[in-house]
Amino acid sequence: MKKAALLTILLVLVIFICGCEPDSGTSRIRPKQVKKAVDRQAVIDAAMDKEVDIVETMSGQRNAYRQSLVALIKHYRQTGNYMKREWARKELAELDKIPQYNYIIEAATAPADLKATTEIPAADDLYYQAVVIEEDARRLLLPSNKDKRRLALDKYDQMIRQYPTSDKIDDAAYRAANIYEGFKDYSIALIYYQRAYQWDAETVYPARYRAAKILDYQLSRRSEALDLYRESLQYDALSATQREAIQLRISELTLGTK
Repeated sequence: MKKAALLTILLVLVIFICGCEPDSGTSRIRPKQVKKAVDRQAVIDAAMDKEVDIVETMSGQRNAYRQSLVALIKHYRQTGNYMKREWARKELAELDKIPQYNYIIEAATAPADLKATTEIPAADDLYYQAVVIEEDARRLLLPSNKDKRRLALDKYDQMIRQYPTSDKIDDAAYRAANIYEGFKDYSIALIYYQRAYQWDAETVYPARYRAAKILDYQLSRRSEALDLYRESLQYDALSATQREAIQLRISELTLGTK
């Protein structure tokens, strides 16, 4: 009898505990196969808009979505609806896991014929802020150094965007190119190296040389690389070692060896 009574009590406790668990909400997840009909005219109109406008609209909608989830969590916490609060918390956690890209590549958007001519104190401040952040990132042997390098990129881009006539835009482009190359985003790095010497033909940086190396070794565009190696010898401020390396590579490419 005692054993039977004990088993009954344990069974009741199990049922009680299971019954107190909040609903998983699995049944309330929106079905993936349900899609709204595509408004083809809206798609055409969107394609005709500027990329910047589309990205800004998307960014605003993304931020509004996140803020709405935060507001829902607060509302459900205040009203004591813990089940729905957990649903909203899970959705927010999944949203935060999704990579958010900066789709606008500033050097690609900015004209190639900008001229780095004007000394602008505000632009200088932005530039040196970026340099400090970048240098801090180099001293960190932690995953966070990637975020610091991204912050530096944002500062360089902000400076180029806000002060397109600054005499520091070629400096910002070259340093940004170095960061992109470190991330192995070679096509983007190439654009920034190109902008450095396009914006200042007499830039103190070996931007043509670095661009040529990317064309040569990373993108396999060797005929373009050959032309740029020759331009580098003519215009870049190069070390003796760099000159020897370029001359050797020009010989290899001219003879068809790799």
